[in-house]
Amino acid sequence: MPVNLSESAGKRLTSIMQTGARCGVYTLIACDTRQSMPRDVMRDDLVEHSRVLRMTDDGWRAEEADLAALPLNLDQPPPEQDLTRIVRHAGDAAEASRRVEVPFDMIMPKAEDHWTGSTAKELRVSLGQTGATRHQHLVLGRGTSQHALVAGKTGSGKSTLLHVLITNLALWYSPDEVVFYLVDFKKGVEFKTYATHKLPHARAVAVESDREFGLSVLQGLDRELKDRGEAYRAEGVQDLAGWRAKRPDVPMPRVLLVIDEFQELFVDDDRVSQESGTLLDRLVRQGRAFGMHVLLGSQTLGGAFSLHRSTMGQMGVRIALQCNEQDSMMILSDDNVAARLLARPGEAIYNDQGGLVDGNSPFQVCWLPDEIREGYLEQVARLAEDRPADTRRPCIVFEGNAPASLPANAPLRAAIETVPESRPAAIPLWLGDAVAIKDPTAGLLRRQSGSNVVLVGQQDESATAISAAALVAAAAAHRTDDFSAVVLDGTAADDPNAGYLEMVAGHLPHEIRLPGFRDSSDAVIELGGELARRIETDRTDASPILLLVHGLQRFRSLRRAEDDFGFSMDDDAPPTPDKVFGSLLKDGPEHGIFVFAWADTVSTLERCVDRQAMRGFDQRAMFQVGSADSSTLIDSPAASNLGGNRGLLFSEEKGTIEKFRPWGLPSEAFIAAAGRAMAKRDA
Repeated sequence: MPVNLSESAGKRLTSIMQTGARCGVYTLIACDTRQSMPRDVMRDDLVEHSRVLRMTDDGWRAEEADLAALPLNLDQPPPEQDLTRIVRHAGDAAEASRRVEVPFDMIMPKAEDHWTGSTAKELRVSLGQTGATRHQHLVLGRGTSQHALVAGKTGSGKSTLLHVLITNLALWYSPDEVVFYLVDFKKGVEFKTYATHKLPHARAVAVESDREFGLSVLQGLDRELKDRGEAYRAEGVQDLAGWRAKRPDVPMPRVLLVIDEFQELFVDDDRVSQESGTLLDRLVRQGRAFGMHVLLGSQTLGGAFSLHRSTMGQMGVRIALQCNEQDSMMILSDDNVAARLLARPGEAIYNDQGGLVDGNSPFQVCWLPDEIREGYLEQVARLAEDRPADTRRPCIVFEGNAPASLPANAPLRAAIETVPESRPAAIPLWLGDAVAIKDPTAGLLRRQSGSNVVLVGQQDESATAISAAALVAAAAAHRTDDFSAVVLDGTAADDPNAGYLEMVAGHLPHEIRLPGFRDSSDAVIELGGELARRIETDRTDASPILLLVHGLQRFRSLRRAEDDFGFSMDDDAPPTPDKVFGSLLKDGPEHGIFVFAWADTVSTLERCVDRQAMRGFDQRAMFQVGSADSSTLIDSPAASNLGGNRGLLFSEEKGTIEKFRPWGLPSEAFIAAAGRAMAKRDA
C-alpha cells in the first residue's frame, strides 16, 4: 500500500471500498504490517469491507474464523510467453477502451431531409456529441461567429472533424445554399475524395497544394467578395438574408473556405505571404455580410509563420483538439489551457466566446470511416444528377502530387474542335497546368522578334510530354494546309520514350517532317534558306513553320564553333547549322518561323546560343535547376526551389514568372483522336 496518501486520497480509498463493489469496482490491497498506516486510513475500515489474507511461515491463511481452517494454495504463475501474451492483450484492450466512437448516423439527416436546410440566416451543422444526448453544432453567420480556427496535434482527429463538417454540410444543404473551397497544404490526400466523387458543392479542391495556388484561391474569393458587394448595392440590400428575400430567383450560396495547415502560406517572407495575409484579413473582416466564411486548420499555431494576431482575433469560433499548453493558449486564450487536458482522439473543445474559459463546450467528434463517408458522397452525387445541367458548375482540381493531364486542357480541346483562324495572332504552346485558378500555362508564339520558347531541365519524360503537347497545340491552332513543322528528335534509342514524338507526328494531319540525325543539319540549313527567301521578299504573312528541337544536347552540329562567337551570315561562306540556328532565333519569328527547343542543362544551351542570341528566347521554361543556372537564365534563383513535378515560365518581355505542373505523357489514343478531329474539322 502506498505510504504517501493525502488525507483526501485516504478518504476516497475508504469510500471506494465501501461502495465500489455495487458499481463493479473491486480492490486488491497489499499491506506491509511493519509500516504505519497512512494518515486518514483506518485499518478497521479496510478490514470491514475486505477478505483479509495473512502471509505466515506456513503459507497464506485467512484471518476470518470461518475460513481459517481452509488451506490456501496459490496457483503457479503462467509461463513467460503466456504472461506476455496476456499482458499484451490486456494492454490492447485498455487502449481500445479509451476510444470513444460517436457514430456519424447520430448527426446526419434522414434521407427525406437531404438538401432541405437553408443558410439564409446562418450556416449550422452538427459535428458530434456533447453530454449524454446533445449535439455540438458549428454555427457561422451569427453575431461574432463568422469564421473558425481549428488546431490539434497529429492524431488528434482534426482530419476526421473536417470530413464530418464537409460531409454533413453536403447532406443537409444543396449547392445553392453552400459551396466549398478546399485547400490542403500537408503531404496527404485528405480532400481528394471530394474531387473523385465530384462533390457538387466543391468549387476548388487542392491536394498537396502549392502556396501560389492557395493565393490564387484567395484572389478568386476576393473578386467574389467585390462582385457580391456590387450586387448588394445594385439591389439595395445589406446582407445575404436581404438578398435571398429580394432575389430568391438568383442563388447566392454561402461560401466556406477550408484551408488545412494554413501556416504554409506564410513560410517565406515574400509576395505570396504578404498578399495572402492581406487577402485573408480582408475576407475575414468583410466576409460576414456577404455570406463568406473561413475555416483555418493547423497542427500548431506556434512558430514564426502564422497569421497576424489581429486577423486571428477576428476568428470568433475556436475548436481545440489535443494540443500542448502553448497551442491551447493561442487558439483559446492566454488563461485557457483546457485543451492540454484532452486525452483521446476526437475529444475537443468548442468555444465561440473569444476563447474565454466560460465559453468552453467539451464534445466528442463523430467517427466517420472512409468507406462510410464515400457512401454518403455517392448519395450526394446522385442528388446532383437531378439538378439542371446549366446549374452545375465545374470544380477546379489541383493535385500537386500528380502530373497535369493534357486531355483535360479545355482551351486545347476547344482548339482541336474549332475551325481555326487563317492567321492566329498568337500560337499557344501549352506547357502544363498553372499553379493558379486560370488557363494552363503556355508559351506564346507571335510574329515579333524573340518569340521563341526554350525549355531547360533534366526531367526527360516531362520534357517529352511538353514537346508533344507543343506540337499538338501548334497543329490545333492551324488548318492542315496552313502549318508545317520540322522535328529534330534527340531521344536516345534506348530511352523508354524513343519513337514517341514520331508517333505523335504520325497521327497529326499536318505536314510534319522528322529527319534523322544525319539529315538534321540539312533540315536546319533548308529552313535557313526558307527564311532567307522570306526576308528577301519581305514575306511576313507566310504559313508558319515550327522547328522543334527535342534534346538540344544531342545535336552537336548546332553548337557554336569554338573560334566563332557570332551568328552573322557571311555571303561568301557556306551556311553552317549553328549559324543558321542563330539566324532562325533572331529573324525567324517575324517571318513566321519559330523555334521550340529543349536542352538538358543551361551549359548545353550556352554552347549553342550566345548571350546576344539568347534574346531570341523571350520565353524560357525550366524544371528545377541549380541556383546559379537559374540566375543565369532568368536573373532569379526561383527555379532552384521548384521540387519535383514543377516548372516555371519566365517571360523577358513581361518580366513575369509563372509556376506550372508539367504534362504527363498523353496516351496514343488521345493523340490519335485529336488528329482525327483536326482532319475532320478541316475537311
